[in-house]
Amino acid sequence: MIDNLRRQTIAVAAIAGIALSAGQAHAAQCGNTAAGFEAWKRQFAEEARGRASAASLAALQNTTYSTATISADRGQHSFKLSLEQFLAKRGGPTIVSKGRALKRQNAALFDSIEQRYGVPPGPLLAIWGMETGFGAVRGNVNTLSAVATLAYDCRRSEYFTDQLYAALTLVDRGLLTPSTRGAAHGEVGHTQFLPKNVLTYGTGDLNNVGAALSSTANFLKAHGWRAGAGYQPGEPNFAAIQGWNAAPVYEKAIALLGRQIDND
Repeated sequence: MIDNLRRQTIAVAAIAGIALSAGQAHAAQCGNTAAGFEAWKRQFAEEARGRASAASLAALQNTTYSTATISADRGQHSFKLSLEQFLAKRGGPTIVSKGRALKRQNAALFDSIEQRYGVPPGPLLAIWGMETGFGAVRGNVNTLSAVATLAYDCRRSEYFTDQLYAALTLVDRGLLTPSTRGAAHGEVGHTQFLPKNVLTYGTGDLNNVGAALSSTANFLKAHGWRAGAGYQPGEPNFAAIQGWNAAPVYEKAIALLGRQIDND
């Protein structure tokens, strides 16, 4: 009986080992160079069957490893600057000046957004100016390739795998195409939404100014923004700004520039 039990235990262990090996064989393996990207795409497509459509996975197979994305991901040194240095590098006074002018020119739009979401013009214009220079610089990196590269890259693979699934959904919905271009990490539109945020908070085409600003206000409201409350550090709405970007210097810059624009 003991020998029989031992044989059963060995058999079960062997079957488990085979199953584990099979699972490992099909797991998409992350990497830190371009060398494994093509193999990773094939492995990812196998895993994604049933969760992503054949058409979106076909689009994925046409992506290329984005060296521009990796370079940008490894070079985010400006977030280590002081607030004063950061604002000088980003052109803070120009953002305030142009933001005030845009607030006056688009008063009806900002009034309607504030009525719906409770978010005043200042922080929206600060974000718009900081992200893309009010739409002037939205990036020229292939979006699907950027997100796929970061999903493959070992540094933040899990986070960007979620973003990749969202991007594939957006492809199916016609909101992204295989030729869509944007910022180096896969952000798109006037205020630079990652794919998952487009799905969750987007109110339309983010290359349209009104939709981009409405989507941004929707994001802030979903992150706890309360109409009429302050948004400087230590005030209730600053937490919503923190939801927008994890870099403390960036958060403080949005709050400061937003206040200067709103106090025009």
